Amino acid sequence: MKKLFLFLAVLAAMVACTNKKECTHVHPCFAYDASIYELNTRQFTPEGTFAAAEAELPRLAELGYDIIWIMPIQPIGELERKGGLGSYYAIKDYCAFNPEFGTREDFVSFLNKAHELGIKVILDWVANHTAPDHPWTLNEGWHMRDSLGRLVVNYDWYDIAELNYDNQEMRDAMFRSLEWWMDTIGIDGFRCDVAHEIPTDFWEYAFDSLRVKHPKMFTLCESENLDLTQTAFDMYYGWELHHLMNGVAKGEKSVEDLWSYFNKVDTVFPDYAIRMNFTSNHDENSWAGTEFERMGDAAKVMAMFTYMVPGMPLTYTGQELGNVRRLRFFDKDTLEYDPENTNEFVYRLCNSMRRDNPALYSNELGGKMERVELGEGFEKVFACRRAIEGNEVYGFFNFSDEFVTIPAGDILPEKERKNNIYLRISEDLMPEALKIDPWSCAIICY
Repeated sequence: MKKLFLFLAVLAAMVACTNKKECTHVHPCFAYDASIYELNTRQFTPEGTFAAAEAELPRLAELGYDIIWIMPIQPIGELERKGGLGSYYAIKDYCAFNPEFGTREDFVSFLNKAHELGIKVILDWVANHTAPDHPWTLNEGWHMRDSLGRLVVNYDWYDIAELNYDNQEMRDAMFRSLEWWMDTIGIDGFRCDVAHEIPTDFWEYAFDSLRVKHPKMFTLCESENLDLTQTAFDMYYGWELHHLMNGVAKGEKSVEDLWSYFNKVDTVFPDYAIRMNFTSNHDENSWAGTEFERMGDAAKVMAMFTYMVPGMPLTYTGQELGNVRRLRFFDKDTLEYDPENTNEFVYRLCNSMRRDNPALYSNELGGKMERVELGEGFEKVFACRRAIEGNEVYGFFNFSDEFVTIPAGDILPEKERKNNIYLRISEDLMPEALKIDPWSCAIICY
């Protein structure tokens, strides 16, 4: 059979879904079939500005992204600053714009363009701490202090000072800052940094209040805290799944470990909590390495895996272009592309696949994931099925460095297929078998 070397090949036409259900109001309706893109303004373009990022928005829209999470864009503190430009997460003024990126008018133009293209924009919100030269440090009791009256820092984050949530005046000011971005600037929600470090009742009050005027607001917590997913937040970080995926890629974890994880979260987290699935983000890229460093040959198949399993898939700045560089965190850097690792085609088709197959939607609008039993000899194949009325999707993920041949004729239904999506499949699709390359997959949609 003819061997295909395309990283991703579509062997049948994509067919648009026409029977999308009305969503419930647990989350904003746009979230259920959405894919999210994390935008690091400083490193996203050579210029590192809002204006340059705006010029790239049509490309992101064409790739199929629905939500942009933009990393913090407020002014960065100068006292105890790390590096030449500092950390986005050391904020000096919550209701202002970092001149490194441009003006308020520049950001509003970026935001309006995103909305014109149908993309929602959520702002990374840093509620746990400020820069040590933030004006709030002059207000008595607004920050945590030690026995000597010094500002409290956490870990090795000497460029920040922790806030005191026992102080109601500070809480009120924080809420007014959140409200300003929603009411005045018009963003669509927030990704909340180290959300579990802030009292849950603050998030509940703040977001319940904001949703009165902004019922479509979308919220993401950098946490796997159960309380946060039950109340204030629409989506949580899939940190445990992410580390399991790294472990599988390194041969340290197994397919059984993945199934144990999914069986556990199905009983722990509420059905309506959306998990964010990812192979990279700003923390992982800068400190743990790129997905190619951590996952090696498994990087692409793991990216496709995040689209198959329940939740919402994330793409970090440059992943769609195959960036192979650990981006500096406190200074300007430049994406570095490896033509052999380009992922633009992969992400475009995966985003399209997610949108066109209701079985892959998030939570109550999507299909439950079921295990497909393959029997002895397929211990390193993650085989699953997700189905909902009118749509059925099968995924076969070869998490090994050997070829596998799946007895497809014994498993797949005999009915018309919508499309087949492959990552480096060795042979043409046959009725009886699927021969799948090492660290590759086949996704079959009905």
